[in-house]
Amino acid sequence: MMIRKFLLLFLLTSSYSLNSQILLEAKGQGNTYELINSVFAPNGGDVVETPDCAHPAFGRHIRESWDNVLNKYVFEFHMHVTPDNDRCINFDRQRLEIKTYDASPASMKVVPGETVEYKWKFKLPEGYKVSSSFTHLHQIKPVGGDESTPTFALTARKGNPNKLELSYYPTTAIGLQKLASVNLSLFEGQWVEVTERFRAEVTGGSYFIEIKNIATGTVIMSYQNTNISTFRSDNQFHRPKWGIYRSLNSPQDLRDEIVYFADFSIQELDVTGIKTVSENKSFFELIPNPAGTSTIMRFKAEKEGFNSIQITGLCGRQLLRKSVFVAQGWNQILLDLHQFETGTYLVSVDDGKSLVTEKLRVLL
Repeated sequence: MMIRKFLLLFLLTSSYSLNSQILLEAKGQGNTYELINSVFAPNGGDVVETPDCAHPAFGRHIRESWDNVLNKYVFEFHMHVTPDNDRCINFDRQRLEIKTYDASPASMKVVPGETVEYKWKFKLPEGYKVSSSFTHLHQIKPVGGDESTPTFALTARKGNPNKLELSYYPTTAIGLQKLASVNLSLFEGQWVEVTERFRAEVTGGSYFIEIKNIATGTVIMSYQNTNISTFRSDNQFHRPKWGIYRSLNSPQDLRDEIVYFADFSIQELDVTGIKTVSENKSFFELIPNPAGTSTIMRFKAEKEGFNSIQITGLCGRQLLRKSVFVAQGWNQILLDLHQFETGTYLVSVDDGKSLVTEKLRVLL
């Protein structure tokens, strides 16, 4: 095997290797929703949540425009106090967000043991009005189980003065925790760049965020925690959301707004020098993936000998383990999946010195 055993450790001060990168940038050519979906849902699907159904006269609420500061096209997220709502489903709030979801590529979904880095730019307009309840601009949210926790959010909050808060919801019982808070005016009329790192673990997870003013390089918000719960045992994966999601409890406090976003990047990160193989078919792949009742493991061994084949659930429960004799070079092993339910699993090959792992989606 060409890859060292993955250390389940997130070191904020370490350098990281790039496993995969998804970059969504405005092109200024129209078809904005199609552009977003082509990146976050390349195999089909819709990751754009809009109030278009309630406000068809305005047309699409995400548009593109040229920005003279960044010297490039950027995304405009338009929200109107009326008649915009939450997808014609909820009427006490408004939602205009983009996200990844269950059909997005594996590199865009975070499961236990994985670390991801999100980067993006945004700008609030001068005098930005916010709700006293919530005005979320970004969230990391789980899918599966209790989908409300654990959640991280960048939330603009009405006050004297208004604030931008980093919020954390560890459990429903514990409720909201404010991890960081800065004056919202620091973001008004100024492009900022966000770097956020998230390691998914039921215990001992990690979270880091730093927001810089692009023009001055000044850090205006930062927070890190290397021992924080970032995953529940009933969650399937975590994913990011960006946009405007605000309460209508006090509509008189709000106004029509445009929030600007640019350059969305998603990178899987590991400790220095280690790559996950889901983005590197040179060493290990599963064919087909997603799979039905069987899949073929195709992997490369440095030398002949016994290797351990393992399948575990996303939360670490071992479901299959067997030892097989392999030849030096490429090997193919058929895995019978009849006993598995529909879901996502981790398939690993271990030669005693190194371990490679691939996510497998089973659809029965």
